[in-house]
Amino acid sequence: MNSTHSGIETLEDIRKIMERSSRFISLSGWSGIAAGLCAIIGAWLGYGAMGDYHSNANREVAQCVECLRNNLVWIAAVVFAAAVFAAFIFTYIRSKRDGVAIWGNSARKLLWSTLVPMAVGGAFILRLIQLEEYQLVASASLLFYGLGLLNGSKYTLGEIRFLGYAQLLTGIICLWFTEYAIIFWVIGFGLLHIIYGIAMWWKYERNK
Repeated sequence: MNSTHSGIETLEDIRKIMERSSRFISLSGWSGIAAGLCAIIGAWLGYGAMGDYHSNANREVAQCVECLRNNLVWIAAVVFAAAVFAAFIFTYIRSKRDGVAIWGNSARKLLWSTLVPMAVGGAFILRLIQLEEYQLVASASLLFYGLGLLNGSKYTLGEIRFLGYAQLLTGIICLWFTEYAIIFWVIGFGLLHIIYGIAMWWKYERNK
């Protein structure tokens, strides 16, 4: 009986070692929660900027549109930087606690496979902004982000693919309801991230 139990423990240890060598498993649930909160704050700031634009009737339209576009781009950039920084901090803390290298081979593969679709999406969104097709920006960001998550899911926790599917579904629906783009943006980048983060914390970090 003891021999059988010892064999099972050995196999479990081997499985964990193989998983750590092929997947980056130190993503923290707090990273998702922080990213979701950053997105909600960014959406609130963006909504306020659009409200100022519509309420200010004394300025020239061209000037107002350009100012609004610049404000929204800056808000998006700051929100993205804050979310990435928070994700790094929480992931670093978990990596140190679990004794896993934060910049190993699996982390590099995860970063590369995720960034390629997102970089292509960034170029596509930039072109949409240049063409003043603003109604498609939110859905495009959700779609390319979802593709990035799916592409990177094979190098990290498998559950992240479900977040990717949810982002894709939200982005597709947003294509047909562009007048509610900011709401879908909040759902995708805000609420879904928070739900995912809580679920991952509950499953992997709660007992630690």
